[in-house]
Amino acid sequence: MDDDRWARWPEPWAGTDADMRTVMGAIPREVKDGFKYDAIPWQRFPHFYGPGEEVPGRLATLASGDAEAAGRALGELWENLHHQGSTIAVGALAVPFLLRIATTGVPGLRASTLRLVAGIGRCQHFGDGTREGLLQVAEDPLEAEGTTMCPTNWTIQAARDAITDDLHLLFPLLPDPDPDVRSATAFVLAAATSEIPRVSSTLHRRLAVEDDPVVRVSLILAIAQLAREHQDEHAPVWARELWSDPGRSPEIRIGAGLAWLCLVGNPVPDELRALLTDLSTDRCSDLFQRVPWLGPVDSNSGLRRCIHEMLTPDVPCHSA
Repeated sequence: MDDDRWARWPEPWAGTDADMRTVMGAIPREVKDGFKYDAIPWQRFPHFYGPGEEVPGRLATLASGDAEAAGRALGELWENLHHQGSTIAVGALAVPFLLRIATTGVPGLRASTLRLVAGIGRCQHFGDGTREGLLQVAEDPLEAEGTTMCPTNWTIQAARDAITDDLHLLFPLLPDPDPDVRSATAFVLAAATSEIPRVSSTLHRRLAVEDDPVVRVSLILAIAQLAREHQDEHAPVWARELWSDPGRSPEIRIGAGLAWLCLVGNPVPDELRALLTDLSTDRCSDLFQRVPWLGPVDSNSGLRRCIHEMLTPDVPCHSA
């Protein structure tokens, strides 16, 4: 064991075959498009419950026309690649295939498959509904997976770059007939690492015509997540205009209120505090629980927890 190499971790691993960013960057598009699983080094990256060689078989079953078997395979992939909300290196290798399966596989599994992709490309979020945490994407750079010692943030970056390489697969899903698919697609697009103006403008255009309340909130949070990470100075004004407009629907105002709180460090305006603490807002709890960002925050009411943590961060929150 090279003690000096470990003392300087993770720099000596950068650019090697232990760096998931490098591994993913070397995968040709024809391997992804052709589902050439044999060209992927699964064996080097175990999942949470076993060897990585098990993953391609489950992906193949998910891609099959057998809805029952595909559903079981998807459940296994969730458990193997995103156990308790955590990301593991082999999950990034699965992302390009999951995206392709989402576009061609069993329609009823499309939304859940997309949410798995988004989860792999995002840090662990359970219980974090704070202004700093709700739209956070990156992991602590010194967090590492025990099996590979690849920094979790490198895996998340690799997964996000894979998502960005396949934007052409995602944009056509924004008008999908299933609102859960549209909502999940926004969740995935929020993880893009480049072409941000293009992604953001596409989300804005969809928001202008979207009629489903859950999808509307998802689009608002996706736009805000991209703006927050990439420091779009116009986004706070946009979000404030939405939440302060009494002519807007309740879910748009509430979603934009949460987005604005995540985009700025300003004190909470009385008008926004009144909006978020109104009894009518609490009645939107079930609707917001279907928004991909909110469910992981609290299994009962992600909206209630987010409002509590954003408005009264110094007061302990107890789940309902």
